[in-house]
Amino acid sequence: MGDPTEALVPYAKWILLGITLLYLGYVYANKNKFKQANTVAISGIMAALVTVATNLIKVNVAQTGGYLNFGDTMVMFAAVLFGPAVGAFAGGVGSALGDIVGGYAGWAPITLVVKGLEGLLTGYIASKGRNDFSVIMLATIVGGSIMVLGYFVAEIYLVGLANAKVEIPVNITQAVTGVIIGGGLAYMIKRVYPEVEDLL
Repeated sequence: MGDPTEALVPYAKWILLGITLLYLGYVYANKNKFKQANTVAISGIMAALVTVATNLIKVNVAQTGGYLNFGDTMVMFAAVLFGPAVGAFAGGVGSALGDIVGGYAGWAPITLVVKGLEGLLTGYIASKGRNDFSVIMLATIVGGSIMVLGYFVAEIYLVGLANAKVEIPVNITQAVTGVIIGGGLAYMIKRVYPEVEDLL
């Protein structure tokens, strides 16, 4: 019996294209949210935090040309705290800038889409449960899973299946730290300062 992930190989570029169109469609559909000063300011601050967190600790993964980082902590933090619009912007733009600043500019376009979608879905699901811990956990787990799957599909297309598999544990590590630290910290802040949701 063959490796089940090999079935994705012929469809990798189409899956990546679909994910990209979904992300860009959401950003376009919500362009009016980015005309509000509070949303723009918070999105910019959160994107900067993601960029900094992405570059604090970096471990190169030679097989893919990617790297382990902990920017997902701030992607999930921003998304849980401020919702899908800020999560998508902070995740996509902040992480892509982190790639560029950190010397991994070749990954920036993929990161823009994958991490943007991670922030979008995390923020969307988390916003449905207000401050329900189980909903926040579900949101961050879904967001982390999207990130792992998104990079895996992109890497199949770019570096081949064997090399893409090498980075799965690295991306899972990033997702788990995002769930625990980013989701946990945002949950605690929302409990102590529920007014934070009124900033947007």
